[in-house]
Amino acid sequence: MTYNLTVVLTSTLKEGDRKKLIENIKDAFGKGKVTEKDWGQKPLAYPIQKEVSGYFVSMIAEPEVVIAPEFEKKLFSNDDILRHLFLRTK
Repeated sequence: MTYNLTVVLTSTLKEGDRKKLIENIKDAFGKGKVTEKDWGQKPLAYPIQKEVSGYFVSMIAEPEVVIAPEFEKKLFSNDDILRHLFLRTK
């Protein structure tokens, strides 16, 4: 199974913290192939939590195991993630 994940991070997040957060997300996929595409900072169409721009990162993962439903709950609970799109494909 393949997973596509796109996250919009807060633009106020420092580069070191941003890389650490992205690595934590990649670690949640476990072993397997993870392709990361960094889109950089872009303006948002409308303010989200008083942020007018966000840092976009897209990942395509092919883990060896099925991702637990709690993974998406962790994305929702993180305050540094403004929005995310998590798709499961066969």
